[in-house]
This record gives sequence, C-alpha cells and structure tokens, in this order.
Amino acid sequence: MDAHAQGQASSRPPEGDWLGTPYLTFRREGPIAVCTLDRPEARNAMTPAMYFGLRYAVGRVNQDPELAGLLITGTADVFAPGGDMGGGGADDWLTFGAALGMDITPFDTLRSSVKPVVSAVNGLCQGGGLQIALCSDVAVVSDRATFRVPELFRGIADTYYSQMLARVIGPVRTRDLMFTGRTFGAQEAFDWGMVARVVPHEELADAAREVLAQCCRTAPAARTRVPWSRPAWTPTSACSTGSG
Repeated sequence: MDAHAQGQASSRPPEGDWLGTPYLTFRREGPIAVCTLDRPEARNAMTPAMYFGLRYAVGRVNQDPELAGLLITGTADVFAPGGDMGGGGADDWLTFGAALGMDITPFDTLRSSVKPVVSAVNGLCQGGGLQIALCSDVAVVSDRATFRVPELFRGIADTYYSQMLARVIGPVRTRDLMFTGRTFGAQEAFDWGMVARVVPHEELADAAREVLAQCCRTAPAARTRVPWSRPAWTPTSACSTGSG
C-alpha cells in the first residue's frame, strides 16, 4: 500500500476497535482494554481525531459486556502534551475547524464512565493530557513523569482547569500553576492530591493494571453513586475542541 492509500485508510471515523486514528491503539487484555497514545513523531500531540477516539474508547468499553475497565497510557517518555496546535496528522477526517460547535473532547465522558478508567502516566503530561489524568478514576504515575498547565501561554482561557483544578488543589495553587506555567514533578503532583500513586518507572505498567483490576472488583452500581469519585465541575464556556 502506497503512502496515499495508507493515509486514506487511516482517515476514517471510529468503528469497532478502530478508534478513528492510527495514533491510538485499542488492545484487549482479557477483561480490560488498553488505549495507548502512540504518535512519537509529534510527541503524542493530540489531533481532534485522537481526542474523539479516546472519547469513543470509553464508550466502547462501557458498551462491551466482555470488558470491565479501561487503561490509558502513552509511549516512550510522553503520556500526552495536549492538542496539536500546528495541525497535521494522517487522521484528518476530523479537523479542529470541522469540530467547531461539537464536543469532541473525552473529559466529561471519562468523568461519567460507568466502568473504571485508570491513567498510567508514563512521562510528560500537560494540557489536555493532564485533564485526561484528572478525569480518570485513578492516575498512577511514573516517578519520571512531569506535569504542566500551559494553556494561558498558548492563549487559551481554559475553564476546565480553572474550575476542576481549584476543586482538587484549591484556588491558590491553581493560580500558581496556571499563571506561571511551571513544570512540576510526580512527587509534587502526589503531595497536592492531583494523582493517586507514584511508582518506579519500570513498575508503572504492572502497578496500573493491578489498580484497575482492584477497581473492577467493586460493585458497579455502588461505584457510580459515589459523588466524589471524580472531580466535579460546572461548565461555563469550555472550548469545544479541547485543551491545548
């Protein structure tokens, strides 16, 4: 298959276990599904189709009686840096322009998932990537992971962060992260209550799978009734195409 044909083959909406983009993989491991962000040439910068594909993956797991939970992770030293502000990618069936007026982001879908979602944060995590981790039931992170909230430096007034982060870490610390855009490490994220566990990098995959297995053993009806299970937020003017 030549490059043009490959591009056409990968530029189509989600269907079955195909998430609508070659930059996301959906792998079944017994009762769990593993969704991997895999766009190394762009450091996993997320295209609109990737955001939508992750949203689709959550729905796929919730609708499949053979699957009990979802694990989200990245590749190499990157989890997710947020949206690809430069555009591009082979999954151009959905563009930011085409997405205007429709919600393609996975954040609310992650928060409202009936089945457990665990993020295994393997490295750089910022922008929309940090939102994915925050909206998961549990974020298990490598001791090499780094975090950043860069939206204001990209010209994005992101109401998701301003409301969700304030509920998790308080308004003072939220202003610190948003107004400085500074990079902080896994231990600080843990100390501030942004992530659940920090583990040695080489143990991340096993630790995250074990946490997901434990979550899957809880009673679904009871779990979904827990009001503090995920950070709540009140939508105001969140950008429909997601975070930077």
